[in-house]
Amino acid sequence: MKRLKCLLIALLLASGMATAAEEAVADREMTVYRSPTCGCCGKWIAHVKQNHFAIKDIVSDDMQAIKQKFGVPSELSSCHTAIVDGYVIEGHVPAADIDKLLQTKPDVVGISAPGMPMGSPGMEMGGRQADYSVVSFDKDGKAQVFSEHKAGQ
Repeated sequence: MKRLKCLLIALLLASGMATAAEEAVADREMTVYRSPTCGCCGKWIAHVKQNHFAIKDIVSDDMQAIKQKFGVPSELSSCHTAIVDGYVIEGHVPAADIDKLLQTKPDVVGISAPGMPMGSPGMEMGGRQADYSVVSFDKDGKAQVFSEHKAGQ
């Protein structure tokens, strides 16, 4: 993978796009807090790693304290909590939604896929999927739909 990144950077440098090359292949740093007993968290971490996030994986026996520290409303909680560029990512949020958050930079605390939606990244169950929403939330706990995910799409 590193050789591929180096080759891509070299090719783009040769074409005069040094900054674009670095941004295209740079992994963004994310800290993930998870329970030691949760297997789906590891699957979600694999999903975000595949989408160019460098993960600092912190195992915690007190996830409730982590969620309180970062202002996650209890009704929006899930099994793991991540921090990237100052935003909270709660649960099985698709990497595309995290990218959208980081590009648009809304005035929110973070985004959440409340619960553990069947078919979301890390919660794949064969062909079974459910419709689910990713919601944003602000410092007052006010939530609104950030993106919709329909089963089979």
